[in-house]
Order: sequence, then C-alpha cells, then structure tokens
Amino acid sequence: MSEVKTKRKTARHNVRYDEIAEQKEVVIDHKTDTLVYAMGGLGEVGKNMYCVEHDDEIIIIDCGVIFPDSDLLGVDYVIPDFTYLQQNQSKIKALVITHGHEDHIGGLPFFLKQVRIKEIWAGPFAKALIEKKLDEHHLLRSVKIREINSEESRIRTKYFSIGFVDTVHSIPDSYGIFINTPNGRIFETGDFKFDLTPIGKNSDYQKMAYIGQIGVTLLMSDSTNSSVPGWSISEGKVAQAINEQMAKTPGRMIVSTFASNTYRLAQILEAAVACNRKVAVFGRSMENVLDIGRRLGYINIPDSSFITGNELNTLPANRICIVCTGSQGEPMAALSRIANGTHRFIKILPGDTVLFSSNPIPGNAVSVGGVINQLTRVGANVITNSPLTSFHTTGHAPQEEQKLMLNLIKPKYFMPNHGEYKMLVQHSQTAMTTGIPKENCFVCANGDVLVLRNEEVFEAKERIQTDAIYVDGNDASGLSTSVIKDRRILAENGLVAVIVTIDSRYNKILCRPNIVSRGFVYIKESQTLLKEAELIVYDALKKKMQQRTTFGELKNCIRSSLEPYLYKKTNRNPIVIPIILNQKAAMEEIQAKMKARQASTRRK
Repeated sequence: MSEVKTKRKTARHNVRYDEIAEQKEVVIDHKTDTLVYAMGGLGEVGKNMYCVEHDDEIIIIDCGVIFPDSDLLGVDYVIPDFTYLQQNQSKIKALVITHGHEDHIGGLPFFLKQVRIKEIWAGPFAKALIEKKLDEHHLLRSVKIREINSEESRIRTKYFSIGFVDTVHSIPDSYGIFINTPNGRIFETGDFKFDLTPIGKNSDYQKMAYIGQIGVTLLMSDSTNSSVPGWSISEGKVAQAINEQMAKTPGRMIVSTFASNTYRLAQILEAAVACNRKVAVFGRSMENVLDIGRRLGYINIPDSSFITGNELNTLPANRICIVCTGSQGEPMAALSRIANGTHRFIKILPGDTVLFSSNPIPGNAVSVGGVINQLTRVGANVITNSPLTSFHTTGHAPQEEQKLMLNLIKPKYFMPNHGEYKMLVQHSQTAMTTGIPKENCFVCANGDVLVLRNEEVFEAKERIQTDAIYVDGNDASGLSTSVIKDRRILAENGLVAVIVTIDSRYNKILCRPNIVSRGFVYIKESQTLLKEAELIVYDALKKKMQQRTTFGELKNCIRSSLEPYLYKKTNRNPIVIPIILNQKAAMEEIQAKMKARQASTRRK
C-alpha cells in the first residue's frame, strides 16, 4: 500500500511540474513554522476542510462532505479522515465555518463524534443549519456554537488573530476568513462570487481592498469555476427571468432548484406571490431551509401564501406554484417521484410547466435528462436554463471574478482550493496572468503541507495522512471504507471459495480441496484451471500440516498459495475465502478438552 501511495505522489508531482514551477521543499520546524494543509477539498469539489497550525494551536476552516458517485453503492457520505486531528485535538482552538452548504458543514456530526472541541464559529444561517443537524444526531450539547458578525467578531488565540469578510454566494451569511499568524497573513475566500446587484448583502470590497493594502502572504481561493470565462449573471437578472416566466405561464408552475440556494428560493416565492399564486413546498431539505430562512428574515412570505398538499386540488391551476427538490435528478427527490407518478400529492396534468432553475452538476447530466424525458412523456412542458433564458446563475466566481479577487487581495503566494485538479491548475494559470510568479503558485493535494516562514511560503517534505472515509448509515469509523474496497474487488474480479476438510486430531487432510467460483471465471470452460488450483492448495496444505499448525495459519497458507497462481493464469485478483471443515469426532474432542479446561479453571 505504501508503495502505491508513493507512486501516486510521484506521478502527481510530475504532472504538477509540467504546469507549475518546481518549489523548494523544506523540513518543518514545528515550533516556529506556520503550517497550512487540507484534510479535504483539494482535487475534488466538496469535503472542504482546511487547517492552519502553529506550535500547539490549530484553526480549522469548514468540515464538509461529498455525496458519493453512483458506483459507491450503499454509501451515504464521503468525509475526510479525522485521524490526525483526533490525535491533536488538544491543539484545536476553533472551528470556523465559511457558510452553510453541506460540502462545508455536512461532516460536523461525524467529526464531533471523534474529536472534542470547545466551539464552532458560524454565521446566523449556518448556525441554524448546524444546530438542526447536530440536534438530529443528539450532539447539540457537545459543543458551543458562536455566531459570527463580520463587523465585530474576532477570534484571538496565543498565535492567531482571525477576522471575517462578507462575500456573496448562493446562501446567506457567507464569509471570507482573514488569519494573522506569526509568519504572515492568510486569506481564505470560502465560496464566493462578485455580484454588483445581489439579492442579499453585498461583498465587502472596502475591507478586501484594505486587507490587500496591508499585505497578504498566502491567498487560498475557490476554484470551482476556474475554467469558465467572463463574469457570472447577477441574481437580479435571474429574479427578473423567473418573474416573467411565472407571469406568462397559464397553468400550474412547478419549479425545482437547489434546496440550499436560499436566495433563489426567496426569488421563486416572491415571484409566485406577485403573480397571485399560492405556494406548496416539497422536499425535506427545502422545507428546512425555508423554515430557517423565514425565521431569520431572509424569506419574507406571509403564512397565507402557503398551502399544503391536500389543498392543491382546491385552487385553479393558474393560482398554484409548486417548489420542490430534485433538480439534479436524485431518484428519491420530490421531482423524480412526480415524474414517475409516485408522489403522494402531485400528478402531472396537461398544461403543467416544470422549470429547472439550476444547471446539472458535472456527472448528473444523465439522471437529469432521464427526469426531463419522463416529465415530457407524461405531458409536462419542461423549461431548462440556457444562455437565452437566465433561469440560473452560479454561486462561484468565473475567471474574471477570480482575477478581481486576486487584484483586491494582492497576495504574495497563491494556493487554489475547492476544486478538482484541473480546476486548481487553471486557477493558478489565472493567478499568473495577474502578476503572481509561477514559483509562488502551489497546486496541492489533500495532506500536502505548506510552510509559512518569515512571510515566505515553502512546500514541506512531510505530508499528513489523509484518506476519504466512506460513511454507510452513521458509521464513520472507516469500516465502511474496507467494505467498499471488497465490493469493488467482487465487482471487478469475483470470488473464489476454497473448502477444505481436515481431521485436526491427526493433522490430516481428509480429501482434496474443493474450489467454488462466483463472478471469477466461467466454470464450464475453466475446469482445468480449477483442478490445477485444487492440487496447488492440496500440496501446500500437506506440507504445512506436517508440523503443528492453527486454523489461521491454514487459511493464510491457502491464500498465499492460490492468489499468485490465479493472478498468473488470469491477471485477476479475486477475493479468496478459505473454509475449513473439521471432522466431527475431532470437533467433539476439542469441545470436550475446552470444557475440561474451563472446569479446572473454576475449581482453582
């Protein structure tokens, strides 16, 4: 395993040096150096978790999840490996949340089950989402959650001074994090975009410019849209497009968007009320966001504008707006159930219009296309976002907005984050066009350590062990990770069971082993292979049983003799399961000896 990891790291660095200048590697001085590293969020979109460490203090930024790909069957979440932070939990002084999206807060319940910390800092909206999440996991009393106010909030520790800067994203209370350290200043943007006509609070351009004026050693910046040229569309333009579509739609309006896009949800609801439509909201996650948004004042829609599922049939079609989850084609989301005719309250009627106020996330295009086709098949008029319609805009900065951030902050060194490898490289190339030298751009992977030393940045020779942990249900122990590996081996290489009958009294094999295969080779065409394999196992066991041995040693003997042979013949590594059957009389003798030993122990 270590050899594989070493090869991967070497390959990764070789690729990186084609794009980014080679940087000097240094040995860490753990007393005087400031360390920056990611537990997740580099080489992937999601699982964000970034750490800044100096001597005996660690500050953590975000704690997110990734939702699994379709090939990870049975997995609910993918989270960072918290082992390093668990071993150093006494150093953790604060966990700071940039905003309330799942890829930034979704890992908190699993983190808090393994690591004890004193406090979490989060904005009002993220705080409400976190409290609801921790309450569901019975963890609400395990940690204090302190609310961030960007104007007044400061976190001060022995080595760090932390401040907050308002940014614009698709959810309220989104912040950039400014950290003063003994070796320089760090600015982490969080997820951001620049919108000159935002729906909520605007970015604090003045504070960003001031931070750039006093000097930033290292900028860590969102890379999600680093391959997208130009500027993003304003949320104000999206609101106008939704209003126009709502007004001209003659029948029922069904709108699907991201549940976490609070401002978009507010726009849709306001457009419905302006068009004299009553609103029904479906989808647990969207209902939660709606409840918190109304409670905190980000969504101002009166109770009289909402109806329940039972009331849908009591109003004319042109008086109804249905808002639901499922814009990404999730099989169990409300929109998928509507399309398949399995929703409890909603059946598609002739004249219904379904509006997707979203774009498919990369990888979801097939599932979204399937839902669109099914909706069309049952008679709905489906409208999707396009450059001509403007029903959706991103929450992440494209290239020109990334350049604006780079010019405002004016960093000496740059580390792109929150993105797949190609996104990180493209963001570094964008940074170079703004004047940052190639050798000052660091494209890192999870676990790579950057060293801040006297306002200079170097790459460390050491790495921190990080892995993706697969969560099955609420299990965050890592056991599910090994289960997933076994599933993959079974899917790709199959299974071979070796059944051996022995008599442990005389250390003898009673008959030749029997091999049963599933998903490995076609048995009728591979009889010769399996017979030879049986003979190889038989010979190995006979040699092993010439001396005293154990059941565990016999199983290892079967695996070590059979696996190389099968790989040599087929170039495949199936899971080999040894099954050892002991002769009945031998088993009875073993049980009798065990009972006698227990009785002797009790007498003593």
